[in-house]
Amino acid sequence: MIRSTHAVRAAALAGAAALVLAACSSGDSGDDATDGASADSGSPLIVGTLLPQTGSLAQLGPPEIAGVDLAVQDINAAGGVLGTDVEVEHTDSSDAEHAEVATQSVQDLISQDVSVIIGAASSSVTRNVIDDITGANIVQISPANTATDLSGYNDFYFRTAPPDTVQGAALANLILGDGAVNPGVIVFNDDYGTSLRNVVETAVTEAGATLAYGTAGQEFDPNETNFNTIVSGALATSPDAIAIIAFTTQTPLIVSELAAQGYDMSKVYFVDGNLTQFGDEFEAGLLEGAQGTLPGAYPSDEFQARLLEINDGLTDFSYAAESYDATILAALAAVKGGATDGETIQANMAAVSGADGGEKCATFEECVELLDAGEDIDYEAQSGVGPFNADNDPSSAYIGVYTFGADNTYTFTKSEFGEVG
Repeated sequence: MIRSTHAVRAAALAGAAALVLAACSSGDSGDDATDGASADSGSPLIVGTLLPQTGSLAQLGPPEIAGVDLAVQDINAAGGVLGTDVEVEHTDSSDAEHAEVATQSVQDLISQDVSVIIGAASSSVTRNVIDDITGANIVQISPANTATDLSGYNDFYFRTAPPDTVQGAALANLILGDGAVNPGVIVFNDDYGTSLRNVVETAVTEAGATLAYGTAGQEFDPNETNFNTIVSGALATSPDAIAIIAFTTQTPLIVSELAAQGYDMSKVYFVDGNLTQFGDEFEAGLLEGAQGTLPGAYPSDEFQARLLEINDGLTDFSYAAESYDATILAALAAVKGGATDGETIQANMAAVSGADGGEKCATFEECVELLDAGEDIDYEAQSGVGPFNADNDPSSAYIGVYTFGADNTYTFTKSEFGEVG
């Protein structure tokens, strides 16, 4: 069963948001929290999603939601979890500028006795709600959080996307491998942006190159709308490549300003937060040769076709596989533990991911057959990530590299493999 709740009641929720956020401000990891969602083996597994239907990352919502819905379809087609169909409650996370939306969505999900929440996409949004979620002993699995300091935040927090140490290193290696020795970064002052920038800067300087622009203190305000001075300041340092680390609300303005000031757009690099099919948003050929990075193995044609059966309007598949994997892993953890409550799922997440070894299995149905036979399993993730490590991060991951053509849309070029330290 798939249901949707839209929590975009900003004005009415502001007071409640302030109260909840104040309660979160202590930074308690949730280890001493009171019990929240619980269920015995006869109760359905209720999965909530906290994914962007609005806001600056709204482009990620459709593929992520499709990934969850496809996983639920596969699980229920195989008999559900412990003989009962999985139910899904979809809610909006919006973005960090509209924190009250995610706060209310989480309260809605907690009230509906979810055992797992898939999301948020934004690391900043997760920071606002993670204590509420994990404090209720609900498992939170983000398919897209990459901030490095979320590693090991709480025993109930997992992610199926690698931390920025992997994408940042891959991005830096891509830029340097293309011959740059003096790259710049145009980055916004957001947890996601500065975390990724820090990794890129470290990799660039350790390779003997110099970060020409974008070091600490040179970030721009996420609400900035005029990039003339920012771009001219960056270009004054003569960067031989520029990475834009921002979301899709700011990126088109930055791209337009770079082009207006005569920069070679084939030397521009995008990241997961702004890699999108720009198409006719810009004049033909403007982005030809530009590149971008995106965590996750490139989805197979079969997997893409199945996602399109769920949502035929998808134009890209960013984090769809990670969302699918998060849902499958939670369901397998419930099966292994014999119950659908958050505590049981949390206790078995690492094991079903293959952290303890086991027989490899690629589908929910195949994995359940092995579990029923008393075998340990190693779920082979659609996204290509390795088993969870001690910080509940993937132990390894692929980073896809994509190149823009003359139509300002990107296609897959290659994958880079990286291990999470």
